Amino acid sequence: MAWTLDLDDLHDLARGAALLGTGGGGDPHVGRLLVAEAIREHGPLTILDPEELDDDVLIIPTAQMGAPTVVAEKLPAGTEGSRALTTLEEHLGRTAFATMPIECGGVNSMIPLQLAAVRGLPVVDADGMGRAFPELQMETFSVYGVSGSPLAIAGEAGEKAVIDTGADNKRMEDFARALTVQLGGVAHIAEYAMSGAEVKRVAVPRTLSLALGVGRAIRTAREANEDPLHRLAQFLGTTPYAHLRHLFTGKVVDVERNTDGAFVRGAARISGSRPGSSAAGELRIGFQNENLRAEADGELLAVVPDLICILEADSAEPITTEGLRYGQRVKVIGISTPAMMRTQEALAVFGPQAFGLHDEFTAVESLGGSIVGED
Repeated sequence: MAWTLDLDDLHDLARGAALLGTGGGGDPHVGRLLVAEAIREHGPLTILDPEELDDDVLIIPTAQMGAPTVVAEKLPAGTEGSRALTTLEEHLGRTAFATMPIECGGVNSMIPLQLAAVRGLPVVDADGMGRAFPELQMETFSVYGVSGSPLAIAGEAGEKAVIDTGADNKRMEDFARALTVQLGGVAHIAEYAMSGAEVKRVAVPRTLSLALGVGRAIRTAREANEDPLHRLAQFLGTTPYAHLRHLFTGKVVDVERNTDGAFVRGAARISGSRPGSSAAGELRIGFQNENLRAEADGELLAVVPDLICILEADSAEPITTEGLRYGQRVKVIGISTPAMMRTQEALAVFGPQAFGLHDEFTAVESLGGSIVGED
């Protein structure tokens, strides 16, 4: 069922998107400000349930791409997304019925909303990652047979280009990444144009609703002086992201970050203990834009595509990889992904080996994390 997104929803949505971004996806704060301004000027947004789309309508997902560390410092002009969408529409000779996020985590939960408000378009309540991933081929759209090409890309100074690599979505990512570097490390894109029927087949459904519910669960728990993790676990238990595990609590003691080729790569070390244990230990989290792997004292606790989220210890406010600092007191949680993100086809595109990791994927609920409420 369609619903309306208004200004009052944006803080909760941004908080939930930051958590679902698993450390990456870009901090949604600036995106939230852009959406708020667009809603004030143009009115609230209509969010469409994917199951209610007509099969033959054209949906064009839109997004920002680049390294989160650059995104945090290089503010958008606010016109890039609309230019990318218009460029792709002109190339296709068709007008989009609606837009849609390519990922539900981080700033890219917000970019399509700002564009949609300006253009007067509805937004589909779905996406192609069910979280955030660093590369454009790492989408359920691609996994289940939709071509990302042609892709339109736009920069802040009016630049625009169209990339068409046919069915090779990895090659499309390589070309778009190279152009993004030339555009200063950040660009806006329109890609994976598809029909309503294809959206229903290949997209992760209702992830804007998911992000809104996640952010609301954390906020209302804090207002009621309850443990946000308990409220969050209760909410997620009603969704396809049903399993939340508390992995570690401690202090950030080291962060290594390197911006390379419009990616941020590095690792964080957290000194503390696992839930229910008094023994001191250390958790290491490796990331490429997003958190990919969590290991405590040689034991794997979570691995991509499951979500690894670092939260402020007291407030459960999500912390992005670019926001990690020495001395922060944190809790680390793992969250399971939907079944369509755990198939062999999906794992071949965004499982551990796709990031050069040697682990076989093991579901977070089968590893050593603690069930919230039992820790």
